[in-house]
Amino acid sequence: MSRLQVVSGKGGTGKTTVAAALALALATEGRRTLLVEVEGRQGIAQLFETEALPYEERKIAVAPGGGEVYALAIDAELALLDYLQMFYKLGGAGRALKKLGAVDFATTVAPGLRDVLLTGKACEAVRRKDKNGRYAYDCVIMDAPPTGRITRFLNVNDEVAGLAKIGPIHNQAQAVMRVLKSPETDVHLVTLLEEMPVQETADGIAELRAAGLPVGRVIVNMVRPALLDEAALDLGLERAPRAALAKSLAAAGLGGARGAAGRLVDPLLDQAAEYAARHALEASQREVLAGLDLPRHELPLLADGMDLAGLYELAKELRHQGVA
Repeated sequence: MSRLQVVSGKGGTGKTTVAAALALALATEGRRTLLVEVEGRQGIAQLFETEALPYEERKIAVAPGGGEVYALAIDAELALLDYLQMFYKLGGAGRALKKLGAVDFATTVAPGLRDVLLTGKACEAVRRKDKNGRYAYDCVIMDAPPTGRITRFLNVNDEVAGLAKIGPIHNQAQAVMRVLKSPETDVHLVTLLEEMPVQETADGIAELRAAGLPVGRVIVNMVRPALLDEAALDLGLERAPRAALAKSLAAAGLGGARGAAGRLVDPLLDQAAEYAARHALEASQREVLAGLDLPRHELPLLADGMDLAGLYELAKELRHQGVA
């Protein structure tokens, strides 16, 4: 299991939920995990039903296996102050820059600087050790930007290292890339069984591979339960025994008299046709994902919606499938 688990995916696929469930699953194995948020949406706080996360590492859960989940919402401005203090010992001068608005200006205007700070802070947590030489965290989980910009986000330090040929900026950028392009890191892609998310996942994987970034697993989220078995689908809806179906509906007390039950047959078959079309689409998208030659896992659509109990349920499923 790699020590830095980066979770990305097209917007709406539930990548934050999967990242949080992965952190819980690892903690259930007894690991001390850090769940990192880089987009400022406070999605982690909402999932764990806690107050908004500050720019500090805070314990948000203790798993049944004894492991702990810490969380950190990285603030690019404060991360820049950390960076200035670490390499240039600015101290009060750094705080003065913040008051003057220079820090906000730098993180907003300078191309790529924000991503440099976000990835740098996460990698620092991966490398950090205590006074006994043990890693502070067994695993760091990053809820990363969407698939469309994940490669540039992770690869920005390569560009910085090329621009700054010497000095602390160059050295820091190289140190970050040594983590991101090493066996310590895996980038997981979250998708749905729909054409656009699957295509974006395939494109994202190709870009990550071209950049030399390590791709981990494909996690298919919100998979609907099977309602009709293959035998029913193979029968063909156009050949469905309509009279027998109406009789069965009447016997079940649906529609009252037999004639009324017969009027339910067409709406029922229409729904079955929609299901069959959806089933065919999902099957075709599974074939596309299978061609990516990566481990693939599926998480169920939770009928009651997503809450803290649902998060633990997904964590249990990830463990069952051997992801954690």
